[in-house]
Amino acid sequence: MGVIFFFVDGMGIGTSDTHNPLSQGKLTFFQELSGSGSLDINTPSSTSPNFVYTPVDACLGVEGLPQSGTGQTALFTGINASKHLGKHFGPYPHSGIKPFLEHESIFHKLTEAGLSSAFLNAYPPIFFEHAKRRNRWSCTTLMTKSAGIPLRTTSHVMDGTAVTAELFGNYWREKLGINLPKRGPKEIAQIVLDMADEHDFVLYEYYLTDKAGHDMNPQFADEILSALDSVIYEILLHNTSHTFLLCSDHGNIEDLSTKTHTFNAVPLIVSGKNASSFKECTSIMDIPNAILNTCK
Repeated sequence: MGVIFFFVDGMGIGTSDTHNPLSQGKLTFFQELSGSGSLDINTPSSTSPNFVYTPVDACLGVEGLPQSGTGQTALFTGINASKHLGKHFGPYPHSGIKPFLEHESIFHKLTEAGLSSAFLNAYPPIFFEHAKRRNRWSCTTLMTKSAGIPLRTTSHVMDGTAVTAELFGNYWREKLGINLPKRGPKEIAQIVLDMADEHDFVLYEYYLTDKAGHDMNPQFADEILSALDSVIYEILLHNTSHTFLLCSDHGNIEDLSTKTHTFNAVPLIVSGKNASSFKECTSIMDIPNAILNTCK
């Protein structure tokens, strides 16, 4: 039994209005867990043994709008990267906080504890070409390769051991000309569950929520939330032994009236028999230790 972590970039808890696609009652997976399909400031917290939902702080006591570089570093290491720099920084990790990702991430902590991890996102050849040429890696890819965990490629998508960043591989097929197998929500969910059966901890990163927030496009936001919701619903429907976790690094998509990030708290959603291990979390910095305790 392990932990499945869906890191959803740029998802905060906003007001219940027409600018917030999360408040429209369309999240079927959240409906199953909480009784409400809406995720906004009116949604009550829950800390039952098998389900935890609570807002957690992403501002971390530092002025300015939270950003991905420092927010993700805090989320994956438990270290207040924004306070260390004296500012929020992103989207890529600042050189002053890269050592935290390179040596103190949740992947490193799990490895030191004798536990196995996998990063489920796959990347096309063009990603590796750009990243190596510019030596610019995202927080997730930097900590993954620094921990000696392989970054997954096209071949892993083909053999059903990885998932593309937008879940269903449409971008790879339509924009990159890579002929991936066509898989629906059930097939994607099964890949996640199969990988969780083989590892103590698996991480998947969904970035389109942040993109939709920056684009301020309600139709696009609905489309990418529907895709995410459909996969998570299938995971929860068929999950029998793993703890499912969803959290974010900062707000964005919950307020489509602005293209910037927000100061809002972010949702911590946990389902499974070890969900109560997360009930004391109050900020994104608390997540790594709760994961480590759950996996142990």
